[in-house]
Amino acid sequence: MIILIILKIGGSILTNKDSKESQINSVNLKRIVGEIKKSLDNSYKELIIVHGAGSFGHPHAKKHKIGEAFKKEQYPQKRIGFCEIQNAVKKLNMLICDAFIEEGLPVVAIPASSFITADNKRIVGGNLEIFRKYLAKGFIPVIYGDVVLDNELEFCVISGDQIIQYLALNLNPTQVVLGTDVDGVFNKNPKTHDDAIFYEKFSSIEDLDTFEGTTNVDVTGGMVGKIKELLYLADLGIESKIINAEVEDNIYKVLESEKVKGTIISRS
Repeated sequence: MIILIILKIGGSILTNKDSKESQINSVNLKRIVGEIKKSLDNSYKELIIVHGAGSFGHPHAKKHKIGEAFKKEQYPQKRIGFCEIQNAVKKLNMLICDAFIEEGLPVVAIPASSFITADNKRIVGGNLEIFRKYLAKGFIPVIYGDVVLDNELEFCVISGDQIIQYLALNLNPTQVVLGTDVDGVFNKNPKTHDDAIFYEKFSSIEDLDTFEGTTNVDVTGGMVGKIKELLYLADLGIESKIINAEVEDNIYKVLESEKVKGTIISRS
């Protein structure tokens, strides 16, 4: 049986997200590509990869305040900001796709800015038929956090996490996985709090009230934003899992349905 997996690889894994410069983490990228190749060699799966923007996209988005209301006279400046962000995330995507192609994996980039539209920062349109066609021919579609046109705000940033939700709602995947830089969901940042409590399962938006912070705050919502998007999927019976993609073989194991420490997002 052919199964469809949507795999998100966070920008914090693929880039140095805290850097002011656009720096790719080539060590993590090479390892993750190898783990994906190893899994795909074992059995036939359809795979869609979503990746974050990390240090390539976020600094530009913050600089230009894309997604905030602006005056008409600011339009030329905002338009250039849109282009800078789009160009930056395309550069990251090209580097990522290069790594996959070098390993003989047939990835094809599908920029969100080319077909997705939003309304007040939420996706409202985007024909996914191209994904179905590429998958049917054995390609691995790769999409990423990007800037898109917004009916209310003119432009906005769409996170990879929201893209995951949109893809899953429309393509009915067998498995949804998010690879981050922590073991899953905690009530505090486990990198700075030794007493952070780990959640093996997360099933309610009310649980967010227990959070003292997020593991990763950025222009697209951080960990709280990820959980909210995945809870929408859980409402429709689509389970997902957040794991640590920095741990060697975690990506391979989760693609093989082996046990991996992480947080399951599910209503059941």
